[in-house]
Amino acid sequence: MVFNVIPKGFKTTHEEIGTGKPAVVFVYDPNFTSSHTQTEQMNAARRQVGDAAFFLIARVGTPAGDQFQTRYRAASSDILLFSPSGELLERDRAVLREANIVQWVTAASDAL
Repeated sequence: MVFNVIPKGFKTTHEEIGTGKPAVVFVYDPNFTSSHTQTEQMNAARRQVGDAAFFLIARVGTPAGDQFQTRYRAASSDILLFSPSGELLERDRAVLREANIVQWVTAASDAL
């Protein structure tokens, strides 16, 4: 039996975007093997930056995930960076490595 679960520690709601910290949002598709690898890289980056940023998931096939994808024209396996004020700053495809994510968050934080 295969379980289709979201990785632990990631919120699947997006109301934190634009609330004073950078936000990294990954469009998680459980059908892509890169999704697991990307969430591992996000967890590693989160360990480095602590609570200086939000790390969120937009899960494909859910109402919140589909709404996010439509609003930001995001595809499965896209990873997006939002400024503390909610402006979309960067977009890339999975797998974005830990060091790159940390660099994104640092640059977004420094732009304050």
